[in-house]
Amino acid sequence: MGPFASSNPAEDTNSAIDPITLEVIRHGLVSITNQIDANIKRTAFSPYIYEYNDFAVGLVGSEGQLVAQCTGGMPPFVADSVGTAVRDGLSIYGKARLHHGDIVLCNHAAVQGQHLNNTVMYTPIYAGPDRTALIGFFAINVHWIEIGGIQTNSTDIFMEGLQLRSIKLWSKGEPIEEVYRIIENNTRMPLELMGDIAAQLAGCLLGRDLTAELANKYGIATFNRAVELILDQSEQAARTFIRAMPDGAYTTETYLDNDRSGGEELVPIKVKVIIAGDELTVDFSDIAPQAKGPINSGYFGGGQTIARVAFKYLMGAAEMANEGTFRPIKLVLPPGKLISADPTAPMFMYPTPFPTVIDAVIKALEHALPDRVPGGHFGTHSGVRFYGRRPNGSFFDTHDSGHGGWGACATHDGSGPFRTMAHGDTRIIPLELQESLMPFRIEEFSLREDSGGAGQFRGGMGFRKKYRILNPCLLGTNLDRTKYPPWGVQGGRQAMPGRFTLVPAGSTTEQSVEKENAYQLNPGDLVCVETGGGGGYGPPAKRSLELIARDLDAGYVSAAAAEREYGVQVGSDGTARLDAALKNPNR
Repeated sequence: MGPFASSNPAEDTNSAIDPITLEVIRHGLVSITNQIDANIKRTAFSPYIYEYNDFAVGLVGSEGQLVAQCTGGMPPFVADSVGTAVRDGLSIYGKARLHHGDIVLCNHAAVQGQHLNNTVMYTPIYAGPDRTALIGFFAINVHWIEIGGIQTNSTDIFMEGLQLRSIKLWSKGEPIEEVYRIIENNTRMPLELMGDIAAQLAGCLLGRDLTAELANKYGIATFNRAVELILDQSEQAARTFIRAMPDGAYTTETYLDNDRSGGEELVPIKVKVIIAGDELTVDFSDIAPQAKGPINSGYFGGGQTIARVAFKYLMGAAEMANEGTFRPIKLVLPPGKLISADPTAPMFMYPTPFPTVIDAVIKALEHALPDRVPGGHFGTHSGVRFYGRRPNGSFFDTHDSGHGGWGACATHDGSGPFRTMAHGDTRIIPLELQESLMPFRIEEFSLREDSGGAGQFRGGMGFRKKYRILNPCLLGTNLDRTKYPPWGVQGGRQAMPGRFTLVPAGSTTEQSVEKENAYQLNPGDLVCVETGGGGGYGPPAKRSLELIARDLDAGYVSAAAAEREYGVQVGSDGTARLDAALKNPNR
């Protein structure tokens, strides 16, 4: 049976489908997910959703396999979290007990392998004249803003908040009030959370109806056949891409700063990628074991997600991300690792390793794909969190995660500042909105000079952001890649790592605040966030004088760095010229 198999065997035919209809259905499915994506941004209550965009919209088949996703959103959410949630619901309820009008929730770490804030909501899609054919599920994963627990200091999953394993929020079109009460009374921020849930619910219902309408328009048999072809074509494109790589086993190794449990021991990230014909295997056998700190994730939602996201970055955006695209990707990942942890392990900061591990999978193929693999990106959440209580007793919480530089590639300089490879289309919350809701004032927001790695093509830039604290609050930070900065490739130089500092009120002395859980801030304190850059591509000696001069004029590179990295001096008239003493004849 196909992924959108009908419950009527007579309708499951391998009938031919014309290419125009196929393309209309293909793009129609993506269009529906994009429409719901836009609607959620218009209707959500918390800036974490309507500005930062910490959610993703997906359409899965009747067996729980990914068929289409919105073109924005969080890649780790759709890579497998929506499908694993639906498959768990199918194993618990069976198709017979999943009715039109049911809404199911799942955030369980044993299922999705991520922190409990990531809650998938989905609804069955029934089509046909009598709405009897189950053709799939419309699913949305939203980061619920607050679900209780102590979170960053957790030592197991039970300390991290409310756990919901495949439970119905609605049944046959009617809300289950008891479940709503449980959720509302297990969060510190009920107004924001319940508003976001309403937006998530509306998205599921509209997405369901639009998908059923599309299937009914062309007929279920034609619709099913189109989806089968879409997945098969995506699989073929992925296999063709892999087949063009030279066979072999490719390895790389880097490290995280620590495991966030209070120690300073490095966390090894060792990756092997094996190319054999038209299959690509990601082998995580030698990656770090499960951590004491809350940076773990499960096999699903962790290792499998990372492998899929890394492959999609390598392959590019020409093909849809769906189950077909990921069929040639194999995984070697023993249980009990950092990204295949026990479901009771602490996971609140689960995405901390993701950008580095995704980057490492790509870096492993530097010599297999020399024209495609870029320098390392800044690769850390660079997260800064301000939270506490307002004078009226209500809670506030904001995660102002950092954007940084991405690596340069074979044809141009690195981009940025953007979010990490684990984030996708997530945005900076507008400064004016932050200042209106939070107890700080933004005093500087600028590009960080010299943060990009030198090379024939320069790595992308990080930024500098300064917060002046106006009222007491608590600070949480999550910065990594400080000891093993973003690397260059093909002779390019590494980038500048990130840096978080605090200057207390009335002082001029900086202190590091890179990995804090609940640091007390007071009025007048100044918190400075400086994010890392991207690694360079190719030897710096090959960079053109014209590009160096442009960087100097724009303030991307200082005169001192231009001399140190490129052998260029800046005259009193501001003109860049080669230093005769440092001049490289190979330039």
